[in-house]
Amino acid sequence: MLSFSRNSRSKIANWWWTIDKPLLAMLTAIMAIGIFLNFSASPSVANRIGASSFHFIKRQMAFLPLAFALMIFLSMQNLKVIRRTAVIGYAVTIFLMLLTLFWGEETKGASRWIRIFGFSLQPSEFIKPCFAVVAAWLFDGQKKYQDFPGNLLSISLYGLTLVLLLSQPDVGMSMVVTAIWLFQFFLSGLSLFLVGAMGLCGVGLLIMAYFMFPHVRVRVQQFMASENNLSYQIKKSLEAFQNGGWWGKGPGEGSVKMHIPDAHTDFIFAVAAEEYGLFLCLVIVGLYAAVVIRSMLISMKDNNLFIVLAASALAASFGLQGIINMCSSLHLMPTKGMTLPYISYGGSSLLATALGMGMLLAITRKNVHAEDKDETN
Repeated sequence: MLSFSRNSRSKIANWWWTIDKPLLAMLTAIMAIGIFLNFSASPSVANRIGASSFHFIKRQMAFLPLAFALMIFLSMQNLKVIRRTAVIGYAVTIFLMLLTLFWGEETKGASRWIRIFGFSLQPSEFIKPCFAVVAAWLFDGQKKYQDFPGNLLSISLYGLTLVLLLSQPDVGMSMVVTAIWLFQFFLSGLSLFLVGAMGLCGVGLLIMAYFMFPHVRVRVQQFMASENNLSYQIKKSLEAFQNGGWWGKGPGEGSVKMHIPDAHTDFIFAVAAEEYGLFLCLVIVGLYAAVVIRSMLISMKDNNLFIVLAASALAASFGLQGIINMCSSLHLMPTKGMTLPYISYGGSSLLATALGMGMLLAITRKNVHAEDKDETN
């Protein structure tokens, strides 16, 4: 018989008493909000492409249980398993990203998708959580072992990752990976001067991207354009925010969303604003902020550098992607084609986020460091 007593030695009981329940509850709440918003946003998009109204909803609901199960399964693991999962995941993702360069499906000028067993997969979505944990392990190894070239290995893997991302090209993902990696490097002891120097190199790469990639140049020019020359999607997104007011038009009552091409993915935050108002938007922002802040506060209490670096990077990646999506919808930055984690439609995004948040929940468990020692001995 399954027991959740504190004295029980079962894996599930141990997980229940060591998992950070507020963090788990907040992530589950974000997933639940995503279900409601997909019901609001996706039917109009499906009808526009000639599919049934519930086409995207059915696909999202098929992936959702898998994503939730993956998150819970990973959250039960110790640090040793999490590190191995990240290394294997990173190697597989790099291999798949290489394949997309030759057999990828091109969409909007970028080759980021590859079809596997009848499903379209975006490998670059999985690079964020896997690389964050692998880099944390390498930085930690640099501190622990005198002759271990952790920093050099991390720089090499970052270079490989960046080259593959820009080859697709995926400038938005490159920016996220770079920001998170520099954040980890700084936390591991790199001087602020060197972090700043690397940041300036990153700015230089962005300037190069502006001149090298036409779609980047178009998005920047649209962002800098006057109000009358804004892109169609941005105009409709801002109109949705204005139409929603404080409390929204009500579930299914939005009219502007019908004219937003990517309402179920890149601009789902605008749908939330129109149908549920600024109130729900603030709740969503609060949940993302709470996940990031709580994760970092928990990790900072531990003396294990790997836990600090991995948890901080995973949480920051989750929050940064959310900020980019929301700011793009509000025309506060150029559009990046980046989903809102756990809310936007997309199987790859959903599973990749579950991978990252499952590892985060595992890393922030109360006795995960002790469990790791027990497994090693």
